[in-house]
Order: sequence, then structure tokens, then C-alpha cells
Amino acid sequence: MAKKVLKVTDLKEMLNKTRDLYGEKPGYKIKTGKGTYKIFTHNEIRDMINYLGTALINLGLKNKRIAVIGENRYEWELAYLSVACGVGIVVPMDKSLPANELEEVIERSEVEAIIYSRKYEETIKKIKYSEKNKLKHLISMDADIHDEGIYSEKELIEKGKELVDAGNREYIDVKINPEEMRIMLFTSGTTSKSKVVALSHKNLISNVMDFASVVDVDSSDRMLSFLPLHHVYECTVGMLVSLYVGAERSFCDGIRHIVENLNEYKISYAAFVPAIYEIMYKNIWKMLEKKGKVEETKELMQKYKNKSMQEKKEVFQDIHNMYGGHIKLFISGAAALDKEVIETFRNWGINLCQAYGLTETSPIIGIETNEHFRTGSIGRPIPHVQARIDEADEEGVGELVVKGPNVMLGYYNNKKATQEVMEDGWFHTGDLARIDEDGYIFICGRKKSVIVLKNGKNIYPEEMEGLVNKIEGVKESFIFGKQQTDDKENIKIHVKIIFDKEIMKEAYKVESEEDIYRVLTEKIKEVNSVMPKYKAIRGILISEEPLIKTTTNKIKRPANLEIIEKEL
Repeated sequence: MAKKVLKVTDLKEMLNKTRDLYGEKPGYKIKTGKGTYKIFTHNEIRDMINYLGTALINLGLKNKRIAVIGENRYEWELAYLSVACGVGIVVPMDKSLPANELEEVIERSEVEAIIYSRKYEETIKKIKYSEKNKLKHLISMDADIHDEGIYSEKELIEKGKELVDAGNREYIDVKINPEEMRIMLFTSGTTSKSKVVALSHKNLISNVMDFASVVDVDSSDRMLSFLPLHHVYECTVGMLVSLYVGAERSFCDGIRHIVENLNEYKISYAAFVPAIYEIMYKNIWKMLEKKGKVEETKELMQKYKNKSMQEKKEVFQDIHNMYGGHIKLFISGAAALDKEVIETFRNWGINLCQAYGLTETSPIIGIETNEHFRTGSIGRPIPHVQARIDEADEEGVGELVVKGPNVMLGYYNNKKATQEVMEDGWFHTGDLARIDEDGYIFICGRKKSVIVLKNGKNIYPEEMEGLVNKIEGVKESFIFGKQQTDDKENIKIHVKIIFDKEIMKEAYKVESEEDIYRVLTEKIKEVNSVMPKYKAIRGILISEEPLIKTTTNKIKRPANLEIIEKEL
């Protein structure tokens, strides 16, 4: 049952209405040195957004497009929100783009200003002098003062304060049309092929309200920001949700510091990708092994299996304490999480839930909750989102199609691509799924990546990769179909395995590539023994080079297939 939430029509109204509710509460806790922090209240955050927005309009940027690029930090969030809530259109840019692709994104999006962190200064200065773009203003998140034609975000906030104090309300009084494009998001993929998702305030705020109505987050929570903010997953369930519920937000110092940050900020809520939870899972078992507590833990897990989360937490307090002892909710998104990992975390009293969505759906479509949970599913659709299966096969598997206020306006300047995925308001996700009798959605894999065998059977690579990844020493894997030279229609399943040399040495006492190959071949035979014969893996490639992935850790299938074709 969804709980009642504050109704708002756009992000600006959200900031204004929630100011009244949470103004004095801490909004950001920012590290300033070892053991020293600066707290910004929700009032101060909203003031800074208004000041920066006022200064940007004063620079002549009203109704212009403004890009934001940088690491996760509060200056990034202030920039995004000030632009989106009354200046113009915000274009969040992928911080991992190489210089040539960044240049292409700046040209394609026609941005006239860019707010960036120090790391990008040299690249952006060079890009500015190209005649192919409209870039006029460079704004640094790190500079203290306006210098050599580069504005300082800090100084603009000060300038905006002066203007507001003098009675300038041009930004503060802006009325937002919740239906028009205010956010331009480039999908992952090379920039010439990437599409630009056009999102409105309505898309984002409907998703924030629906999410908050089913998930247990409120103003007592402390959130950790880790996943890239330019991606709508972290932007919505992290930044926007924390402002909407009046929570406190801190920024992760990097992947190696996650555990340290969860502890020091007493984090109660965080969203990560599966790889992070899988590392945590392995580390917990290692800790239990060192303490000689593996068997005792397994017995307790069985004994308390059907108890409440709170009761389990008391029994497994040692495990909770590894991550600060305050975790109330972990969300996993961007890819499927191993069922065993989810079940085990929940048996320890850690509320780990899977969410699912796409950039085009702002992003959440479905999420598990403590009340509505079914292992292996991504939960039920959130309120106001309808989901159905298109062209289901005899097993009920077909393309997942969704409709709701969170579905994008379309692909910017790309009518053909929009028509390919939109039909009477229904968005075709490109993911294959089934929906059970209680409305739980089970994702099977990407429609494009399904391997169809000669006998008509479908192989979902993601499902099989999950099995291969459980082999000790396997970092990640990639399932692909290999055509037989004598019979093009006869496709055999192969796998590329990325192995961890240290673990292979430790677990199997092997070091040479030849011996590692032999061990992994034997392990694949064991995987084959628990699968139907038609799914059997007939050949393997091994490598230490990681697979090519997006910034949210999704495997780029076409790019990896190109490499494999060269290797075969």
C-alpha cells in the first residue's frame, strides 16, 4: 500500500514546499578535511540554488542550454538544480567521456555555458575555441574568483545573493511548465550513435513522488552519493529524493572508500550497482571465515529466516557494524543482482531491494520493497506506471512495455527513433520479461542480446553469466553465440571469462594461462551439468582485460562482440 506523499507538480515547487518542512534540517554533510565537515541546511541549499539561478540569468543565459560535468559533489547538484528550476535546459554530461566525444556532445546539445570541475578545465578551454559549438561561458566549480574569462560558481552565488537582496526576483518568480523539455540526457554509447532523451519536470517529479510513496525513506535518513550524478538513476533516487524527503546527503570519496564513508557518515540509505553488493557479500564471508563463524552464521540464518528485519539485525549486528550499523535500505539497480546475494543480505537483516528502470523512464519502473518482495523479481510497477508484456511466448516471456507520467517526451530531434520505441503512449523497453500472477516483474535479458538457437530455443546471456560469475576466480563473463563454419544456422554457446589471477593462484594453485584455462574449463563443465543440454557452454575464451562497460557498469554487448570476433 503506497503511503501519502507531498504533491508537487515540478522540481521548483518541490524545493519551495519542502523548504517549509525541512528548512532547518541538515541537507549536505561535506568533508572539508580529515575528521572535519561542513553542514548545509536545506534552507541554505535552496538559497544557493536561487542565488546561482539569478546570477546565470544575469549573465544572459535565460532559456539557454547549460551543461554540467564533474565528480559527484554539492556544486554539481546546485548547478543542475539552478539551471533546471528556472534558467533554461540542463545537459548533464558523462564525466568519463574522452575529449573528442565530449566535444561532440557540446556541439550536438548546442550548450552556451558549461559548469565544470577542475579536472575538465584544459579540455573545455580547448573546445571553447572551436567554431563548431555555441559555447560562450565557462564556469568553474573550483575557482574562487572570476579569472581570465572563466567564472567562479562560488562567486556567481555571491553575486546572485547581492542581486536577490537588492530585490531581483527574476529567477525566484519563474513559473515552470512541467510538460516541456528541461533536461537533455545523452544515452550511453558512442556520441554519434547516442540518442538524446528529452525529460520534463513532470517526468522526474512523478518518479520521485511514486518512489517515495513505496520506499521507506524520510528526513531521518542519511544518504551516500556514489553512482555518477549525470545518470538519471543517481540523480532521481539519490539527489532528488533526498531533497524531497528532507534527508542528509554526503558524497563518496571513491570506490575504495565506500565502507569507510558508510561508517563515518552513519549512512542509512544508499543506491549502488550489483558489483558493489557482490564485493560486500564476499568480504562479509571472508570476515566470518577469519572469525571461524561460517557454520554458526549459516545455522542462525536458517533459524531466523522467517523473522522480521529488526530481529535479524540484532542477531547479525557484527555484519551490520561492518557498514556503519545504520543501514536501513540498500537499492540495487542498472543490472541484475544475483539471487543468492539478495537472499543472504536479507537473511542478515539488511533490506536490499532491486529496482529497475531506464533513462527514458526517469528512471524507475519497478522496485521491490520490504512488504512487496519476491526473490529474482524487480518488484511491482511503482504507482502510476502500467506494465504489460508484448508478444509473450509460451513461457509468458515477451518485451516489457510501460506507460506512465515518467515516460520521456521522446528522443530530441529524432522522430524516427522515438516512433520505434513509442506506441500510443506505451514505451517499448527493449527488455524481455515476464509478469507473474501477483504483478511482480521478472527481467530475462535484453531483446537485442537474446541468442536464438537452431531448435528455436532462446538463450538469455545475462542469466547464464550470473551462473558463470559464481565460479571462484571469475571477475565477470560474457556469453555469446558462435556460428559453426559448416552450418551457419547452428549456433553454439561460448563464454569469455575475465579471471582474477591472484584468486586463481590462491584457490586452485595455478598460475600459467594454460593451467587457468584447464581449471576454468572443468568449472564450466560443472555449470553445464546443472543446465538443460541446449544451454550448455561449448567453448571458452579467457582474459584478464575487463569487459567494455558503460559508466553504470552495464556490459556494452556490441563493443565486446567486436573484440571477441578479433580474438576468435
